[in-house]
Amino acid sequence: MMRTDGYLLDNRQAEAGGHCDALGPLFDPTTFRHLEGFGIGPGWHCWEVGAGGTSVVSWLAKKVGPTGRVVATDLDTSRLAPAARPPVEVRVHDVGAEEPPGDEFDVVHARMVLSHVPDRERALRSMIKALRPGGRLLVEDTDPALQPLLCPDEHGPEQQLANRLRDGVRTLLADHGADLSFGRRLPRLLREAGLCRVAADAYFPVASPACADLEAATIRELRDQLVTAGLATDQDIDRHLAGVSAGRMDLAATPMISAWGRKA
Repeated sequence: MMRTDGYLLDNRQAEAGGHCDALGPLFDPTTFRHLEGFGIGPGWHCWEVGAGGTSVVSWLAKKVGPTGRVVATDLDTSRLAPAARPPVEVRVHDVGAEEPPGDEFDVVHARMVLSHVPDRERALRSMIKALRPGGRLLVEDTDPALQPLLCPDEHGPEQQLANRLRDGVRTLLADHGADLSFGRRLPRLLREAGLCRVAADAYFPVASPACADLEAATIRELRDQLVTAGLATDQDIDRHLAGVSAGRMDLAATPMISAWGRKA
């Protein structure tokens, strides 16, 4: 298959809303826990990179209050419109190609963004440049190569089909330029970029209802691409979605690695 750089799960696709909505219930608690650990509060300035939806942006807005500032950026900001009111500023922005929207942020956060950006090193430098001295960077990204299975307990035909489709999704991601082993490198990249007090952890949910919601939304969004690429048939996808809906499988999300550090 020919590689095509660009975000596979494009917000502009008709089915993208389901995928974006499913990410929040699964990963927001982990993201919020890390941001809380920074002591975020009234008056803070935050940059949410590649925001996509509104869940993290709205949470940040409540934390910083009317004296704070939240800049939410993405290539496509259509889903951010409901949050576009003070203290939130919504901007169209390419983190891998443009200068940052300021240089005095207390917190910069990106979740599941950098692994899809062609110039990841430039994007990371841009986010660090945007921090004030002492500011915190939190980068969170999945690592599909670290745990490639949708059903770690592959004990029957439904689980085998699920894992085959997950492999197909990984193939599409790689062909669109995604780095499938990016998450595990985050702590090293943050240290090499000059951040101090770097630490990281991983969140690996198994058998959560939110995992099923995310899987169904992802497969529906990528259905045509999976079929066109010869990675699945319509019958395969119908069978898989029926199995997900029936709750007969223990589904795992791809591990998300969170890494954070402080600018000197």
